[in-house]
Amino acid sequence: MRRHRHLIFFLACIGCAVVLGLAGASPARASADKQTRKEQKEALKKLPQQYRDWLEVVDLLITNQERAAFLALDKDYQRDAFISRFWEVREHGAGRDFQRQWEARIEEARARFHGLLDERARVFLLNGPPGAVVVAHCATLLWPVEGWYYRHGERYAGEFVVVFYQRWGAGPFRIWEPMDGLGALFVDGNNRHSLSEIAGSCRDGDTLAGMIGWVGGQGLGYGMLEARFESKPEGPGGEWVSSFHSYSTDVSADAVQLAAKIDYAYPGREGGRTAVQGVISVRAGSAGLLRLGDHLSYDLLVTGEVLEGKHLFENFRYKFVLPGNVGADAELPLVFQRLLRPGEYTLIVKVEDLNSPKIFRAERRLTVPRVDQALPPPLPGDPETARLLAESNATAALGENTIKLIAPRGELQTGMLRFDTVITGKEVDHVAFALDGKPVFTKRRPPYSVEFDMGRLPRPRTLAATAFDAAGNQLASDQLLVNAAPHRFRVRLTEPQRGKRYESSLLAKAETDAPEDEAIDRVELYLNESLVATLFQPPYTQPIVLPKESVAYVRAVAYTADGNSTEDIVFINSPDNVEQLNVQFVELYTSVLDRQGRPVQGLSQKDFSVREDGTRQEVVRFDQVTNLPVHAAVVLDTSASMEKALDTSREAALRFLQDAIKPKDRAAVITFNDHPNIGVKFSNDLTALAGGLAGLKAERGTALYDTIIFSLFYFNGVKGQRAILLLSDGKDEGSRFSFEDCLEYARRAGVTIYSIGLGDQLDKKKLSRISEETGGRAFFIKNVGELAAIYATIEEDLRSQYLIAYQSTNTSTDGAFRSVEVKVGRSGVEAKTLRGYYP
Repeated sequence: MRRHRHLIFFLACIGCAVVLGLAGASPARASADKQTRKEQKEALKKLPQQYRDWLEVVDLLITNQERAAFLALDKDYQRDAFISRFWEVREHGAGRDFQRQWEARIEEARARFHGLLDERARVFLLNGPPGAVVVAHCATLLWPVEGWYYRHGERYAGEFVVVFYQRWGAGPFRIWEPMDGLGALFVDGNNRHSLSEIAGSCRDGDTLAGMIGWVGGQGLGYGMLEARFESKPEGPGGEWVSSFHSYSTDVSADAVQLAAKIDYAYPGREGGRTAVQGVISVRAGSAGLLRLGDHLSYDLLVTGEVLEGKHLFENFRYKFVLPGNVGADAELPLVFQRLLRPGEYTLIVKVEDLNSPKIFRAERRLTVPRVDQALPPPLPGDPETARLLAESNATAALGENTIKLIAPRGELQTGMLRFDTVITGKEVDHVAFALDGKPVFTKRRPPYSVEFDMGRLPRPRTLAATAFDAAGNQLASDQLLVNAAPHRFRVRLTEPQRGKRYESSLLAKAETDAPEDEAIDRVELYLNESLVATLFQPPYTQPIVLPKESVAYVRAVAYTADGNSTEDIVFINSPDNVEQLNVQFVELYTSVLDRQGRPVQGLSQKDFSVREDGTRQEVVRFDQVTNLPVHAAVVLDTSASMEKALDTSREAALRFLQDAIKPKDRAAVITFNDHPNIGVKFSNDLTALAGGLAGLKAERGTALYDTIIFSLFYFNGVKGQRAILLLSDGKDEGSRFSFEDCLEYARRAGVTIYSIGLGDQLDKKKLSRISEETGGRAFFIKNVGELAAIYATIEEDLRSQYLIAYQSTNTSTDGAFRSVEVKVGRSGVEAKTLRGYYP
């Protein structure tokens, strides 16, 4: 029905149509198009046909920067890798099936329009199929003409019409524009023709004339409309192109040579893959030495490519920062490991000296064997390094013993649950299980599974499984975080293992969990506080030579592209009493308000005092928070009672998101009535966040406590500054969880809750208590028009906090709630932070 009404609108244009006798298409535009095609043809001459074909397929997707970068490549394996990455970055932004859908649309366009040069193909590819098509059946009067109607296209959201014609009845169709003149559609080319002739002489002529009249009525404005529905999709940005080039091993002919050599070994295996260990020995006297005050270091970047036949199997990057207090004749060992299937490969390695223009490049053929046991690593160039790495290589050789915990399906895991394990290796005698760090059960025969009671509330629990041989030696271990949210950001050191003894070296291994729709940018590995290596892709493994002192620690830090980070630390060879010591590191995001409720800034660490269960604590970290990343969830009540306030509430929430969310921040939109719903997962895409506030309808009841627990659960795995902005106008109605459940869960979650109550139908006391217990504030307003000011106050509060951290003096393992009190040594001000926590 709607489509027919639009067609009636086209017919109405016939009566007001005038004879269009304008000049032909702009020669400037045609000349520019020809010049562009000419330049492209010159660049394409050097490409093999398969890559010319690919550029034709992506012509409407590829950016100028991407095209230039692709044409600059001179090796087929690099081009193949570029194409693979090209689709990956678009799948990340547009969905997993983007490549398949685009290629299917290309094939359909080729079949329907006999190629991609036809302008109908371009409009079809960019906007999808039209809602209606009218084809002229008037051969003696008109050239072949088609009218396409879009209620909305993919490149332009409004309705529009496109008229195509095929001059001389041959060749590709082109778009008709008002400036072409009406005569361009007629066989005789006479501009004195009118639309009424088309309406009266051609089958479906009235509809076609209406479409032509609509286009003609736009006048010069149609060119701007055409530019919008013919515009290319916005590309993913140039960062990925720069990143792709950074993995190239190409070296210019005039590069200055860095004195180095490379050796290989195959120390062990992991699963069906062989560990390939490379040691690049750089002569210190040839490398540049960085001097920054008392700091001396050699800084070297290793880039590698592994080719299998003519195809790129993988590429990798490592950055090494090595102490500068060595002699000029010393060898600087750059050690890396890759896991490859047995077979033939070509390994290309480039070493860049970041402190000089020198470069080392090596290309070697590798025959990777199948390794069944430890092999002595042949490292003749540096016997001392070989000796130190022997223990690390032995670890790699034993990698076939593994244990993996299998997570139960579903979210919000509560009650009795069964956990199974998958084990490889033949030496496992028994498996010990621990829950939240406490040993609970040992299974001495398969199947190595166990059941645990996860409790009534869905809180995060850490389950660990450790496999031992008959002599009690630890073989492998795994951890599983139960009730982990999908956006969990975590790095975990699986090697070194806590409690295991190491002599001279170890093979550090890190596993990562990236937030949903994000990727790990890099992992840094430290020995004590010295950076050992930066790894830009998995597997995150790195041999580390240990210091002579017996106690040290390995630290892994993982980063996302926007700079957010998380870390894990393992002490090695530490005394038993250190291993058993339970040290709780507590972070308090604290607001300080004056009597008018305004944030107080400019305070120093000496202005604060912290007590836990009445015992004074020593502050070990103090920062004024102004630009740390914030994770915030806007939680909006959409129950039936919100009908009159919903539109204004939505606009106020959107304004908060637009004003408060910075590039490093993330926000989520959660709506609720008788059940909660995630409208938008954590994102900093304001368009997506706005979309989560669209299409809301006020209906049904208010499950307030369930929603608070659900929202807090969604923050599982998110570290740093976290806040919930809860807006509701009613009491809880029918939640599965009680207020006491909600309060306990809020205490455990440690997320600041700002409650905004609208109207009088509220339990103000309970909302206030939840906010106060979590370090937030409660606001109660009569008029929805006050929301904008409240959101502005919360934004100012989030950007004006102090981060106070301390190591708790309480080493108890009873798990009881610990009260926290922060005071400011100034009159007239109040510190607001969480009232306590569960260790």
